[in-house]
Amino acid sequence: MRLGELVEGIDVDATVRAVAVSRIALGMSYLATPGLALRLWPGRPADSRPDAALLRMMARHTGGRDVALGVGALLAQRHDAPVRGWLEAAMLADTVDALSIVLAWRHLPRTKALLMLGAALGAAVAGRQLASAAG
Repeated sequence: MRLGELVEGIDVDATVRAVAVSRIALGMSYLATPGLALRLWPGRPADSRPDAALLRMMARHTGGRDVALGVGALLAQRHDAPVRGWLEAAMLADTVDALSIVLAWRHLPRTKALLMLGAALGAAVAGRQLASAAG
């Protein structure tokens, strides 16, 4: 199926744009306010200033990754280039996020971990479907 066609009533072009813009917005929020982003993540507060600085740096890394994936998808779409690879890369990043939560599961507060795991897995599954639709 070509980009722009309807898939089960969904406009693939519009969905790619919405997902990319959402990923960019989330990434920008992690870059601009890593402390706030960290409050949403499962885990415990930093014990020291160096720990807090390291966690903020990791949140910014995650934010930068999401901005890059979203901008890459938008640029590919704008230049009529294949967007599927960008969507698959985002799906892989979301899958790795889910795996990292599973690996740390026994050390994480259950409610936040479950919410973050659900978000990561949901994004990975949706990304897979969108990548398939994008062809």
